Amino acid sequence: MKKLPLLLAVGIVAAGAGSAIAASTTVGTGHSSLGTVLTGPGGHTLYLYEGDTKGHFGCSGQCLGFWPPLTGSGKLTAGGGAKASDLGLVSRGSYKQVTYNGHPVYYFAPDKKAGAALGEGKVLAGKYWYAISPSGTAMTAAAKGSSSSSSSSSGGGSSGW
Repeated sequence: MKKLPLLLAVGIVAAGAGSAIAASTTVGTGHSSLGTVLTGPGGHTLYLYEGDTKGHFGCSGQCLGFWPPLTGSGKLTAGGGAKASDLGLVSRGSYKQVTYNGHPVYYFAPDKKAGAALGEGKVLAGKYWYAISPSGTAMTAAAKGSSSSSSSSSGGGSSGW
């Protein structure tokens, strides 16, 4: 019974990845309950993961079923409040993953419609997932609520990919 959700998530990844790989990939901005966030094709919220470090993807294998990467193979363009100068690509096996402000970017499979931000503040292996602001930083305040003892090492600088 537990296999069905994973199979559905894998199907979503396959469909999402196929539509994201194109001659041109546009990263834009959209509105969510968190405020203005980066969005990929289709207007879906983009996320960064604290577990990604220089040269190492913290999300791999089954994780990618729930957190499919935004991939690209051609020209990257920026729309809305996104900055073209912050866009990049990093090799990830047989494809390239889009980066923004040095962070590899992902979708969250349960975000079924534009503006959804259900992945904000999710935790994997002790590291947080955050929606990305147009400045390229993590939207950490909404995820951690009023906890003053936690801070994000991802919000701000480039991860050096």
